[in-house]
Amino acid sequence: MFSSQHAQTAGPKVYEEGAFQRVTVNLSGRLMLANHEEFPCAAVDMSPGDVVLHSSARPRPGERIIAYVDHVGRLEGTVARLADQQFVVQLNATERKREKLAAQLTWIANRHELGLPEDRRHDRLTPRRTRTTLTLESGAVQHCRLIDLSLSGAAIDTELRLPVGTPVTLGAMRGRVVRLFQEGLAIEFVGVQTLETLREFL
Repeated sequence: MFSSQHAQTAGPKVYEEGAFQRVTVNLSGRLMLANHEEFPCAAVDMSPGDVVLHSSARPRPGERIIAYVDHVGRLEGTVARLADQQFVVQLNATERKREKLAAQLTWIANRHELGLPEDRRHDRLTPRRTRTTLTLESGAVQHCRLIDLSLSGAAIDTELRLPVGTPVTLGAMRGRVVRLFQEGLAIEFVGVQTLETLREFL
């Protein structure tokens, strides 16, 4: 499951703890210590710069950690501070990765306010391929980025501010705008999709 190879992206940076505002979360995952031991974990507080993990693992200060966290994906960093069954990991990530993480955290923090049907009916999936297009009824095409995806809807990062109810096509999936939030739009699909339909993003 885990790979200890570094991601092939340039310019990863580490920020001091507290450089970003944390969001309280409750996301399950698994982590790997430097000796390749694996443990279940849960992210309980997270920012684009660091994450607080709850786990039975007992890493050393400064130890490199790799974690896979639900709805967020792979995180890498070093242990900055230890507490009782919790520790802070300072993330080693590019600015692009931090921007993506910030958008994901905004979605996670606000999802209870969005009132999206897919929040209640279908599990959210973390897309691996995030770049897609949003087509309007006029035929205009706007490039956008997937933040979150489920069988019945999606959240996208876009500068477009469309009225609620606007018909749109996300990739090849028809839907309508059901909510606006700071980073973009929430879309409900016309019909429930299948995993096969979503495979190109997963």
